[in-house]
Amino acid sequence: MVTGKEDLLRSLIEVFIMEKGTHEFYEKAATKAISTEARNTFQELSAWEEKHMEYIEFLYLSLQDDRDLERFEDFKRRTEAPVTEGGIPVKDLESKIEESVFLDDMGALIMALEIEGKAYNLYRNLSAKAEDGNARVVFKEMMDMELDHISYLKKLRTRLAETA
Repeated sequence: MVTGKEDLLRSLIEVFIMEKGTHEFYEKAATKAISTEARNTFQELSAWEEKHMEYIEFLYLSLQDDRDLERFEDFKRRTEAPVTEGGIPVKDLESKIEESVFLDDMGALIMALEIEGKAYNLYRNLSAKAEDGNARVVFKEMMDMELDHISYLKKLRTRLAETA
């Protein structure tokens, strides 16, 4: 797990793995969601996490002058992603959706807000601790992306509360 003490390349790899874990979880959650709105929310979040992965991949390959493209593709395919970007183990989240049928609209939003809030806090802490200035910039950028997700989810929660 990323600590903020890594150099930029190692930080990018660790962040990519967490983004992949979150992306895979949201994909699975979308298939388990009961309501259309919850399913759509998880699908949209999954797509955002995929964009994050592409952003991290772009940064990594830019630093490598695209020399590592083939190895990165292999890494991306083979790497397990057991933890979400918020530091929550994917298996813990998956057990929540397996043992419960609370994935209605509001349940999905609450779960997503928890994940995105923890991700924001993780990136905030990492940006404060990062010894590598470039890694600090990446962590701050990821933190801003998480804020966008949180804002979107809060607006959606308000809209759902008004229609309930």
